[in-house]
Amino acid sequence: MSTAATTDLASGDDLAGDEPVIVPEISIASSSPTDNPRLQPRASNGRFVKQDFGDLAGELPADRYLDREISWLQFNERVLQLAADESVPLLERARYLAIFASNLDEFFMVRVAGLKRRIATGIAVRSASGLEPREVLEQIAEVSHELMDLHAAVFHQQVRPALEVEGISIVEWDDLDEDEQAEMTDLFTTQIFPVLTPLAVDPAHPFPYISGLSLNLAVLLTNPKTGKEHFARVKVPPLLPRLLQVGDDTPYAARLLPIEAVIAAHLDQLFPGMDIAEHFTFRVTRNEDLEVEEDDAENLLTALERELTRRRFGPPVRLEVERDMDDHVLSMLVRELGVAGSEVYHLPRPLDLRGLDVVADLARSELQFDRFLARTHPDLAPTESAKARDILAAVRKQDVLLQHPYDSFSTSVQAFIEQAAADPNVLAIKQTLYRTSGDSPIIDALIDAAAAGKQVLAVVEIKARFDEENNISWARKLEQSGVHVVYGIVGLKTHCKLALVVRQEADGLVRYCHIGTGNYNPKTARLYEDLGLLTVDPEVGEDLTRLFNQLSGWAPRSRFKRLMVAPRSLRSGLVDLIDQEIARHEESGDGSIAFKVNSIVDEGVIDALYRASQAGVPVQLWVRGICALRPGVPGLSETIEVRSVLGRFLEHSRIFAFGGGGEPVVYIGSADMMHRNLDRRVEALVRLTDQRHLADVDNLMALGASDDYAHWRLGPDGRWTRVATTDDGEPLEDLQAALIAMHEKRRRKARRR
Repeated sequence: MSTAATTDLASGDDLAGDEPVIVPEISIASSSPTDNPRLQPRASNGRFVKQDFGDLAGELPADRYLDREISWLQFNERVLQLAADESVPLLERARYLAIFASNLDEFFMVRVAGLKRRIATGIAVRSASGLEPREVLEQIAEVSHELMDLHAAVFHQQVRPALEVEGISIVEWDDLDEDEQAEMTDLFTTQIFPVLTPLAVDPAHPFPYISGLSLNLAVLLTNPKTGKEHFARVKVPPLLPRLLQVGDDTPYAARLLPIEAVIAAHLDQLFPGMDIAEHFTFRVTRNEDLEVEEDDAENLLTALERELTRRRFGPPVRLEVERDMDDHVLSMLVRELGVAGSEVYHLPRPLDLRGLDVVADLARSELQFDRFLARTHPDLAPTESAKARDILAAVRKQDVLLQHPYDSFSTSVQAFIEQAAADPNVLAIKQTLYRTSGDSPIIDALIDAAAAGKQVLAVVEIKARFDEENNISWARKLEQSGVHVVYGIVGLKTHCKLALVVRQEADGLVRYCHIGTGNYNPKTARLYEDLGLLTVDPEVGEDLTRLFNQLSGWAPRSRFKRLMVAPRSLRSGLVDLIDQEIARHEESGDGSIAFKVNSIVDEGVIDALYRASQAGVPVQLWVRGICALRPGVPGLSETIEVRSVLGRFLEHSRIFAFGGGGEPVVYIGSADMMHRNLDRRVEALVRLTDQRHLADVDNLMALGASDDYAHWRLGPDGRWTRVATTDDGEPLEDLQAALIAMHEKRRRKARRR
């Protein structure tokens, strides 16, 4: 990584100076890997037969994979580059800073914690990139230190000064006048002080447990009578607002004071009779990844609830401290928490910039992205003769391909489930639920359907990371309402996005199906880009019936017609399609492959794409996050191009498109190209057959591959390069803004018909 930003960044001095920092185009390159171990076969289970895809590597070079952990950090670096981009609306830049911080928290809680655990237990093995586990950990620490320093620099020397120009200030206690300090003192006395619990450390009071992601004050006290020095810890209450409004709120100005600054100014009230010598903020990140020992005879819900209790006491993996912390205090924290020196991150105040979400949500529309309102898909819009929208009738008429958030989730998928729940001719509803909200109308609709006597099955994945407690809560609510709830499958996460509605009609039973790439969550559907297919195709209906039977019962030999399902056949199915495209290209020269995924790590799929490139097949990969494939390597991947697009919406859909010599084969679904998706999750892809939908997907993939829109491009050395301007220096158009315009144009055209 380049460190040639400023002397401030290089020396680690305080970054709150007056001069703007120049944030470089950071590139994180993976080290040269050595030999890649052969993939180990994985165990099977009672309902799905997992596949062994064999030796696909052939004579491919050993250094063909980039390291997945470093690649993830590169993804978060791209988020940081958006925060540093002055062409992005100011409050959105603040939001990207908050997203970066939240992303990195999860990375440490899961990936770093898991790696440390595997090293400690002796089960860690050399990664596919060829790095030893400790080498990966060392690289993570090196890159993370630099990224966190740059994160602080972008905030203090770019975004914070720009906010102040717009009348939005994040202030310190000493910035307040007497009246403002009096106002904050009153707030402290009435709203904050009663919630605080100061904890002393001495022979009678052991060092307290520091909960993960909590913000804390380390306080040095002196007894004026004895002159003896003492230490205490004060936890900042996580349920109170992080940034407090100072003075009267106005539409165009805001002065925000971190709550820890208010607490620090009133420490004498917490420790009367003691002299406050010094105080410093610090924050600990702990291992919060769950390991549930599943057993067929044990209730999975009970096992998960027990493990959630243990999560709070996971070992620390990162310690963030303010930059001028006293050496004695730092030494004590390091000793008591058991962290290594490389796990300590020295940063300027304020710590934990996730709180910038409050700034991003201020009512300053001129500093935010243009307002966006999702609209009803034209195929689902009510006709002039109809008084209300009839989703089932529209789907019975023709398949509908949705793209959220451009197509409204509430007037499509949500309305589909709600209408099915209220329809007296609907006999059964079956649905998978991975992440949703407890107040979701979909949950209410399933409860209403069960109350009306319909057969309702909810396959709930209660092991969805960091949503476990929420999922347990609303899963119990469903059970108590008469819904048949299945908690996934032992050894597998149910990640597929499926809904099946069985309706009695004049010509018999009709199965209405939805297969999507995103969760049934109305809130995230407004922020995540996802695809979904609504159809009454009999083959899809049969496939979903078989798959739900596997999920709720025992049907290990089920075969599917338009679905590819993991862990049994998804990887092998995609590899077969790649091989077919290779053969077609060798025969006629018109082969092509285009994938859109969140991540691509799986060695079997990567090696198949390398073979396709060696055969001359053009391969276009649109990857939001992790990419372990090296594109553009002579003799290996010359015809492979990898791009990434980030913006106001989270690119989340998965598309797998094969040219087919003019007869394209296109699948969409829930699976990323990662081991966990292909081997340890139930995933489903559905083949698109409607020519309109194939054309829509082809157009979307062409836009993603176009040089007319801003993007990042991955090089063979593992470095990402941002392409945001033309050769003449003109800014490139934002792809998501173009898609908003494209969908609006489609709706206007449909209204004229």
